[in-house]
Amino acid sequence: MQYFSGAGLSLDLREVNRAVEAAFADHGMGLVQMPPKVYITLPGGDFRTMPAYLPSAKIAGVKIVNVHPDNPKKGLPTVMALTVILDIATGRPLALLNATRLTDIRTGAAGAVAARYLSRKKTITLGVAGTGRQAGAQVRATAEELEIEQILIWSRTTRHAEKFRTDMKQYDCRVVSLEQACNADVIVTTTPSRSPIIRSEWVHAGTHINAIGADAPGKQELDPALLLRAQVFVDDMAQAVHSGEVNVPITNGSYSPEKIAGTLGEVVIGKKRRTDPDAITIFDSTGLAIQDLAIAAMVMREGSSIDLPFP
Repeated sequence: MQYFSGAGLSLDLREVNRAVEAAFADHGMGLVQMPPKVYITLPGGDFRTMPAYLPSAKIAGVKIVNVHPDNPKKGLPTVMALTVILDIATGRPLALLNATRLTDIRTGAAGAVAARYLSRKKTITLGVAGTGRQAGAQVRATAEELEIEQILIWSRTTRHAEKFRTDMKQYDCRVVSLEQACNADVIVTTTPSRSPIIRSEWVHAGTHINAIGADAPGKQELDPALLLRAQVFVDDMAQAVHSGEVNVPITNGSYSPEKIAGTLGEVVIGKKRRTDPDAITIFDSTGLAIQDLAIAAMVMREGSSIDLPFP
């Protein structure tokens, strides 16, 4: 078995976007095996197991990933992950990957693919709500698909917003109020909020939103009234209903699964699309195991590894 640490590995983000896009296309055509992720609650957070088989890439495996929001206070990432890759003929473990950084990158790629297909403009003002690692991943991946003229940055902590502006100094960046950050062509939300922070009346016609932060039961970032105004596309129907942006409104009856417009995979293959330039579109991202397999395949082709004896 090989171990890939990811240290020193430089992935071409455009190639990552294309690999993740291809995985979504396979999902849209029903060509993958991928049950919804399983959550285990722990003191201070949770961990999830995410198995899948991606036949087109001849790869199968499972990711184990945690989310502990208070970890940064302890000098640890909020999200850490390992991916185990299995031989599809025998089930023998082939590789173990440190997937912490890879999780950031593949999630950024999903948002970039959604923005590519659902943004009505190719040159955009980008509103960013939340300034953690995933916010940076979203900006970098989206910049491979759309031209970013300006970034409007909001964070609960001014210091974090200013640091993010410094980190993104290649762009015209402004630190603004949350309402002002919604005056954008594309909005990205990456917070761990459990109550809506984006109000419906702040979002104008034609905006696309990548809702990234709500990835577990009880989390939500968007006003349910905004969902009712929008075409909502999810990464996976079962997983989104359980733990995506739509999970709380569906649970309390203010939104129904029947209102979901489709999956991103269906958009990629042309089965579904934005129906009107003035429509608000939302991509509800929960993170799919097939994304992890797509990026793992790239790492195993291009990265360096060490041998670990098994069995």
